[in-house]
Amino acid sequence: MKGNSYYWRKLHSLLGVIPLGGFILVHLLINFQSFERGPEGFSSGVHLVNSLPLKPLLEIFGIYIPILFHGVYGLYMAYQSNMNSGQYTYGRNWAFTFQRITGVITFIFVFWHFFNTRLQVYLGTITHDDLGSTMHQIATNPTYFVLYVIGVLSAVFHFSNGLWAFMISWGVTISPRSQQISSKICMGVFVLVSLLFLLSLIAFTGEEFKGAANAAVLLGRYS
Repeated sequence: MKGNSYYWRKLHSLLGVIPLGGFILVHLLINFQSFERGPEGFSSGVHLVNSLPLKPLLEIFGIYIPILFHGVYGLYMAYQSNMNSGQYTYGRNWAFTFQRITGVITFIFVFWHFFNTRLQVYLGTITHDDLGSTMHQIATNPTYFVLYVIGVLSAVFHFSNGLWAFMISWGVTISPRSQQISSKICMGVFVLVSLLFLLSLIAFTGEEFKGAANAAVLLGRYS
């Protein structure tokens, strides 16, 4: 592993942007329908994704395996890294530290969210039509709401800051000026995407999403 660490890190960086970056954006667009168009819009987005051809293969090779590799190797990198932000407090060093911390939080959050939603669909506990009410139960639980806010902000920061590092690693931004500009752009992405996700989460608190009893029973087991 150590001898090939350069290539593993390159792959880790690539999978953090493509396809996982695209997955985050698609996830955002679907969830934002809850804010923009209510339950009907969210349900339409869910059904659109589930009607894609070869969806199981796309999920396995385009989402689950890349997420698993990126997460596990990211945890290994976090364990190996030297978090020296206490010694050097300039911005990029803090960003490096937050990148490692948010990576761990995001890894836990993604699997928790997967357990509450997609896995329950696979197990037959809920259906795709129940996902809106499931998210309503999550969003109206104060503890879950706070945890989801932390998870969402961590995931979006990890992606946005990782995008900045990706462009350096892959030679897109070479000069200090281009890196400064890309840093501002990536932080803009962080603010915008975070805002849209938070608006989506707030939208799920609406009474119009209240519905399927099985979602309430499911989440009641964790309260």
